[in-house]
Amino acid sequence: MRRLAALAAATKNPLGELLDGMAPGGKGFVGDDGAPVPGSDLIAACDAILPSMVERDPDWAGWCAVLVNVNDLAAMGAAPVGLLNAVGARDAAHAARILGGLRRASAAYGIPILGGHTQLGVPAALSATALGRTDRPVPGGGGRPGQRVRLTADLGGGWRPGYGGRQWDSTSGRTPAELQRMQSFVGRARPAAAKDVSMAGVAGTLGMLAEASGCGALLDVARVPRPAAASAGDWLTCFPGFAMLTAGPLGDGDAGPAVTADCGELVPGRGVRLRWPDGEITGALEADVTGLGRAS
Repeated sequence: MRRLAALAAATKNPLGELLDGMAPGGKGFVGDDGAPVPGSDLIAACDAILPSMVERDPDWAGWCAVLVNVNDLAAMGAAPVGLLNAVGARDAAHAARILGGLRRASAAYGIPILGGHTQLGVPAALSATALGRTDRPVPGGGGRPGQRVRLTADLGGGWRPGYGGRQWDSTSGRTPAELQRMQSFVGRARPAAAKDVSMAGVAGTLGMLAEASGCGALLDVARVPRPAAASAGDWLTCFPGFAMLTAGPLGDGDAGPAVTADCGELVPGRGVRLRWPDGEITGALEADVTGLGRAS
């Protein structure tokens, strides 16, 4: 329980105050994974990679810059259109390793690199912006009390070396066809709400979906699909590679190699509670995760 609260506090709790008055995402999409571009069918998403990862593991950082952005697009049901990146590196050799990971991932996910900016002789830094297209974006705040919650996750792979218990690498060993099938899942399934599981973990991301939907959530720990090599505590708090939380009925539920399980429910109130195999229920996150509030 302390891990869940600490993770939310470190990664998401300050957002409401920091973004006050900015209304990121626009009406109905506040706090979402991507932002609809006004007057178009485009979705924009932007993520920065931890500088420490860019410094010590540049190829993986490049891969992850694509991964997290296409996950954001996928959570809104958008098909990828293109990617822009900004790279900072101490020298050309280090920049080449970052860009190598970006190239491999862009080819695997079928999202072209449209351009960007590279600066040498500076501390390691990497951010990327992705564009996708959909005329019916799926909101993260479209859930309502009484709707069932499902987790769709790729359980293949293993812990990324050097990131045990924190980053599960289910993506780098997948074929382009497998990756792209998973990425199109939300767009085909058309749930009421969807969020890709971020660095806040399964529990924290569910808290964000519930917060944006104006309610709380109950998660059945024993029904959450997880790899045999991951403990429940690690799996609920790690970045899992590919995992989508959805609420409400699903249409086409085929997510390729990823598996889907009904593992919770949206409920009146706030925060996230966990139901354990013996039926006991404990509070995991007692209040809103981001402070951004309901999306509409």
